[in-house]
Amino acid sequence: MRKLSWIAIAILFFIFGCTKIETTDIGSGLIPPIDGVTTLDTTLDVITTNSVDPTNDSLRVYKSDDHVIGVINNDPLFGKTTATAYFELKPSSYKFSFPGGTSISPDSAVLILSYKGVYGDSSIAQNWEVRELSEALNRDSAYPVSTQFTGGNILGSKNIDITTFNDSVNYGFENASNQIRIKLDPAFANRMIKQYDSTDNNAYESDSLFRLNFKGFSVSPAAGSAGNALIRINLLDTNTKLALFYNYKIPDSANRSSAVSYFRFSTGASSAVPVSASANYIRRDYTGSKLAANMSNSNENDSVLFIQSSPGTIATIKIPGLSGLQNSIIHRAELAMYQVADVSSLDMIFTPPYLLLHSYDSLNKVKTNVPNDFVYNTTSGVNTSTFGGYLLQRNLTGYGTVNSYVFDVSRYVQGIITRKEGNLTLRLSAPSNDSLKYTDPYPATTSTTYYIMPSNANNVANGRVLLAGGGMDITSPLRMRLRIIYSKL
Repeated sequence: MRKLSWIAIAILFFIFGCTKIETTDIGSGLIPPIDGVTTLDTTLDVITTNSVDPTNDSLRVYKSDDHVIGVINNDPLFGKTTATAYFELKPSSYKFSFPGGTSISPDSAVLILSYKGVYGDSSIAQNWEVRELSEALNRDSAYPVSTQFTGGNILGSKNIDITTFNDSVNYGFENASNQIRIKLDPAFANRMIKQYDSTDNNAYESDSLFRLNFKGFSVSPAAGSAGNALIRINLLDTNTKLALFYNYKIPDSANRSSAVSYFRFSTGASSAVPVSASANYIRRDYTGSKLAANMSNSNENDSVLFIQSSPGTIATIKIPGLSGLQNSIIHRAELAMYQVADVSSLDMIFTPPYLLLHSYDSLNKVKTNVPNDFVYNTTSGVNTSTFGGYLLQRNLTGYGTVNSYVFDVSRYVQGIITRKEGNLTLRLSAPSNDSLKYTDPYPATTSTTYYIMPSNANNVANGRVLLAGGGMDITSPLRMRLRIIYSKL
């Protein structure tokens, strides 16, 4: 009875409330001249529900992606996030050896990470620990972000001041910037430089022996560390490396020479040095957050929506009134949603993400594109500029300029009205490294896979937004709804 009442209300509103045209920011060129009789508009109510994305455990961070390390301790909306990176750094070749033979004298070892950006508050320092992995990573695997590996002895730690990452590093061996540098234990430097060698059955004879002796690094925020940000690093960047500093006696000379050797993340270009392995563990903890409080209520139509980038949260959107509309020409149907201001200082550092409106094929357990409106081709990519997904700014009476997302679902609505296509339960998410079962617009029936990568969506764990939902007070101009401009047939 609840479902039928929603449909009845929507149909009555459509029939009796279609008396005027309001301005629309997008697609106005498609709307015919208004005569007040044949060109009308209406709005349909939506039912919105928050949930944790059920596909979170399948999210993967690939070797070429930016990995995240750090801790978010203070986000009242979404709680706490911690992130750890695991990875291998290897010699450039095997058999590998340092110059100088037995005359070599270790100096130090420094783990250097390529800094690519920050999400959150860069003014709060974090305490990071570097540990030696106790278990090996599989180089042929792309691990889900829920996978955690055991770290052994602490090799080094540092109080990470994010504000200094852009500073230049200039010394005898290097002139660079955007580096995170963590000095490691002298005993580790001695082991890597002095104890390991390339003799038979020793660590530097082959990749398999090296991986047996040294399984890689774990870099994570220390337990109880302060911090309110996730830091992006890239393993393939030349700035990421293990720097081993040493000196050795120059042959036929009484002098010694200082040198450095770098171990890097291998791309597998050389068959002698197979590709390095990596993983990125990301844990969301919503305990005590406003999201957790919202999830515990019994509302069937949430007034606010918590959308967090993968691995994160999503919202479902139902529009019951679409199923009962009379046949019409749809000039414009747009689903508009507005950001609800929370703590303004935090909204500035926890920035809104790219959003994807899609549906879900429960039989095959895959996301699907909004029929007819989300369009992709290999030449021009996705029609994001017209379909929607990126943050816009709109002026609302009584609010001024408001952050918003606007999705054009005109052809989707036309298909429901004219061809009796399905009125789908839609989903709103902020994806990273995901995919869609994609079908071209009507009359196409065959499907392909469209891959959602950080380059066309979000970096992993980067972005969150609080939106007004369908359950917000009916008098609020922020309330999510579907607006339709149409002509009767």
